[in-house]
Amino acid sequence: MTTLMSNVAIVTTLPRLQNYFNSVENIEFYSRLIVTLPSFTIAIFAPFIGLIISKIGKKKSALFALTLFALTGSAGLYLDKIEYFLISRALFGIAVATLMIVTTSLVGDYFDEEQRHKFMGYQSAFMAIGGVFFVFGGGFLSDISWRLPFGIYLIGFLLLPMALFFLYEVPKSVETNENKNINYFPKKLFFIYFLAFFYMLIFFVLPTQMPFLLIDHFGASGKMAGSIIALAFLSNAVGAITFTKLKKRFTFPAIYILGLTIVAFGFTGVGLVNDIHLFYITASILGFGGGVMMTNMVSWMLSFTTYELRVKASGYMTGSLFLGQFFSPIAFHPLLAFVGVQNFFEIVGSLLFIIIGLTLFIKRFF
Repeated sequence: MTTLMSNVAIVTTLPRLQNYFNSVENIEFYSRLIVTLPSFTIAIFAPFIGLIISKIGKKKSALFALTLFALTGSAGLYLDKIEYFLISRALFGIAVATLMIVTTSLVGDYFDEEQRHKFMGYQSAFMAIGGVFFVFGGGFLSDISWRLPFGIYLIGFLLLPMALFFLYEVPKSVETNENKNINYFPKKLFFIYFLAFFYMLIFFVLPTQMPFLLIDHFGASGKMAGSIIALAFLSNAVGAITFTKLKKRFTFPAIYILGLTIVAFGFTGVGLVNDIHLFYITASILGFGGGVMMTNMVSWMLSFTTYELRVKASGYMTGSLFLGQFFSPIAFHPLLAFVGVQNFFEIVGSLLFIIIGLTLFIKRFF
């Protein structure tokens, strides 16, 4: 709940926040920036945060990050200037980056290859379930007041005792990774980082654009919009768990293409349906494919790391994912403005099918 899906807690309140600040010039852009600014902060500072974590320790870093997460995340309960909102969200990004790097690297520390694949499925599933809690809770609270969803971030304080008593550092001598002999930064990791960036560039369209499609175009309540997106994240969890079974039969690249194909079907479905209730199905397809892809990428990255490289590699992975989050609404804004939200989903789905087809063609003949 405090890592990759943390930004989505406030997505259903954005239309109402936008109305509250309607006198602010370019508020439509700023309202979306409130969600994605933490991603920019993470993308810029994640590699440096990784160096700091290596020096002060993963457990201490997690305790600090949870405190900062709760304080800056909940600041929207009382802030009344858009500039302060943006500052608080930037600081919030520092907290999320730290938590993401710590959790990813600890998974590599605690488990070997096969156990790691299984655990990564569970971890990604719980990330997605956190998204369910955040989106549905945020949608419910946004119907009462647009400020209340920011209070969800106070959960960081509840997690502090758990981090204090249950997290532990793994001594270097305990390292059991099968890639012990890899003492350099593998070049293949940079390709995985690109795939992670591309994945999040596409997938983050779901939480940033879907509320506007449902609320503004189909007249859904915040509660209904939240439930549709929450179900998509629940499907994301199912996809994450499914990864473990897929990995026994397929390679990492094959699973990435499979997940992307499912996502393409989801995007196309969202772009074609006219009955609001059908979004429960199409958004869920999109979410399921995203769960498969996300778990696959992190496991793929960890398969190339050693104890010495793990925090650094996790920092770059975190930066790649959140850079995709940040650029998602910016990169697609011109197309969105030109074709409209629902047509946009259909076009993206079609483009993904073209990319998949070209990839398979090149792989087969070259």
